[in-house]
Amino acid sequence: MSKTLPKVVVTERLDAACAEWLAQRAEVVWVDHADAAAVAAALADAQGAVVRTYTQVNGAFLAAGPGLKVVGRAGVGLDNFDLPACQDAGVRVVYTPDANTQAVVEYVTGLMLDHVRPRTPLPAGADAQHFHAMRSTEVGRQLDGLSFGTLGFGRIGKRMGAVAHAIGMRVLACDVLPHGPLRAAVDYPVELVDHATLYRDSDVLSVHTDGRPTNRGLVDAAALAHMRPEVLLINAARGPLLDHGALVQWARDQPGVRALLDVHDPEPPAKDSVLHGLPNVTLLPHLASRTGTALQNMSWVVRDVAAVLEGREPLHPALPGPE
Repeated sequence: MSKTLPKVVVTERLDAACAEWLAQRAEVVWVDHADAAAVAAALADAQGAVVRTYTQVNGAFLAAGPGLKVVGRAGVGLDNFDLPACQDAGVRVVYTPDANTQAVVEYVTGLMLDHVRPRTPLPAGADAQHFHAMRSTEVGRQLDGLSFGTLGFGRIGKRMGAVAHAIGMRVLACDVLPHGPLRAAVDYPVELVDHATLYRDSDVLSVHTDGRPTNRGLVDAAALAHMRPEVLLINAARGPLLDHGALVQWARDQPGVRALLDVHDPEPPAKDSVLHGLPNVTLLPHLASRTGTALQNMSWVVRDVAAVLEGREPLHPALPGPE
């Protein structure tokens, strides 16, 4: 008699190879995260679930799945999870904490380079005068003369610091964790500073902190007021970390600053968002982790989902397991 496979509900995209791997070990049911009724119906007799960014794993989600043993987040942040509710319900949460580090680091590095070294293609048919005119006007800056600040010094912040140092930039970091272990975790010089110093001394300021509720609006009007008049501000972490009302006023008042926002609050941003009309603010469609490698790395959360369903301890639990 064949063994009954556990049922796993998947509400958002997974890499095809990872989905096929899971389908060999579970009955996989696909539903659209935006269809709340369909999600609830599918969860009614499910033992597991896999979500990404837009599925809210909260009390209602957990109540709809009384038999849930594990929910996997195919990604890094857990902002869409009510972790205390999961723990109270006895539901394991697993995720992929280092899945997109390299992708985000390469993306942010590219944004810095695009900013300081514009590269306009030579138009077809351009004559010698046009060629030499472009060479005389497109004169950029070098990153090795600038300071790089990271707000948050976790996996991505540390790796960004390594890249910035290798380029020749002065590296500053601000984090709530004790400075000794943070400094010992890297093999390059880093100045661990307070918020005001980070904002004041960074030519490039990149946000790499988590999205816990206490960090909402962390970069507010007071923080922006400390920043340099030609700072490049990059947020590829979480949209709510920035106070967008304050950001609009700051960008209007400081025409020399530049903000590159890959994440938003809400997401996607409203079509009529004031941010669209600001010449020194660029909105990007949440691309930092969008490489084939990173997407597959995140989708391999299915391995830990299967581990829990098979009674094994997962590699990357977000919560401690039962004693």
